[in-house]
Amino acid sequence: MEHPTPLRWPVLLLALCFQALPCLSVAPTDSVEISLLTCSPHHEVYALYGHTALRVCDHTTGEDIAVNYGVFSFDQPHFVTRFIFGLTDYQMGVCSFEQFCREYAMEGRSVVQQTLDLTADEKARIVAALIENARPENVVYRYNFFYDNCTTRVRDMVMSHIDGKVRISPIFEINPTFRSLTHEMNADYPWARFGNDILLGVRADRSTTQKEREFLPLRLQKDFSRARVDRKDGTRRPLVLREEVVVKGGPQVVEEGFPLRPRTCFLLLFASTLIITLAEFLLHRRMWVFDALLLVVCGLAGVVLMLMVFSQHPTVQINLQFFILNPLPLILAWPVVSRERKGKRHWWWQTWGVLCLVFFFYGFWQDYAEGMVFLALSLLLRCIVNYYFVHRAPTNTSKSELQGENGAIKLAL
Repeated sequence: MEHPTPLRWPVLLLALCFQALPCLSVAPTDSVEISLLTCSPHHEVYALYGHTALRVCDHTTGEDIAVNYGVFSFDQPHFVTRFIFGLTDYQMGVCSFEQFCREYAMEGRSVVQQTLDLTADEKARIVAALIENARPENVVYRYNFFYDNCTTRVRDMVMSHIDGKVRISPIFEINPTFRSLTHEMNADYPWARFGNDILLGVRADRSTTQKEREFLPLRLQKDFSRARVDRKDGTRRPLVLREEVVVKGGPQVVEEGFPLRPRTCFLLLFASTLIITLAEFLLHRRMWVFDALLLVVCGLAGVVLMLMVFSQHPTVQINLQFFILNPLPLILAWPVVSRERKGKRHWWWQTWGVLCLVFFFYGFWQDYAEGMVFLALSLLLRCIVNYYFVHRAPTNTSKSELQGENGAIKLAL
């Protein structure tokens, strides 16, 4: 849903493209067409969900431009960090329609155009609003993936300048959530989907309204095709005058990703945990190195989830995966492993085991990332084993300590 390229034209050039703007409201003929452009997805992470733009074409002057709200640069300082915390600034971009189509054709992405059935006054207001947006003080905005992105900006630009009530014919579907909507687009990219799901919290699993679903370009395209405008005089007209494909999709060069899905990797982890646990029983040895790795890795992941509490994205602030992925394992890794090597029990194993059970319980409210259940099972198994080993089978070190304590008591008597 983003367009990581520099501005093709200076944004103030948008105003120059519409020198005839004052005439739009009084001219007897209407030469301006405004269209919604919906671009198909691409394999890059920032383009998995598609893109949306507006085409403004003046048949009298020959001006034909594409306006979009998804321009950003990876060269911005701390871009990834700012994106995660919801502090990324996007901006309005303008280029010729021909150049816009050429770029998407080179990427093998299709572009569908929906010419909007607007009155001259409505077009004039939209053009005036675009010019106002193109001013240096207005061109930049704070991006939010679900609530304020390149698609919702275009939708609001159109909807807020229409005379009358826009009604969209409903379709029967079980109310999808923000998470399930993203799954529609990233199903073929399991690790990108895993990255989203590990960060998204419980608020991403609530039912969405029809308007909220329009953060996805393809959803907005379908809604526009079913939209009707109820005028104040009682008449009705379709919002879309005609729909056509202006750029046909072609082959895309897709890089091969990691061969295993997240679920497979975590299933292998659970199998390894079972094997290591069985080896401990057979060899009567503590595999403390494996526990140390679990503590450190889960703790590092927990630091990331804890930082999400301070993100400006509301759907990531409350994440129930925090029960098993939190900073405490990292903080307690040294004392836990030290006591484990000495055959002493640490309270964290019991606490973590309870948190794993709570994690399973709250799975009814939050849809966890793929494979997280197998991770929780692995952790729960290690919690049980560590409690069992210390509680039922003290090591030689602990026995000698007990003998020393008994000798000291006898000497005192």
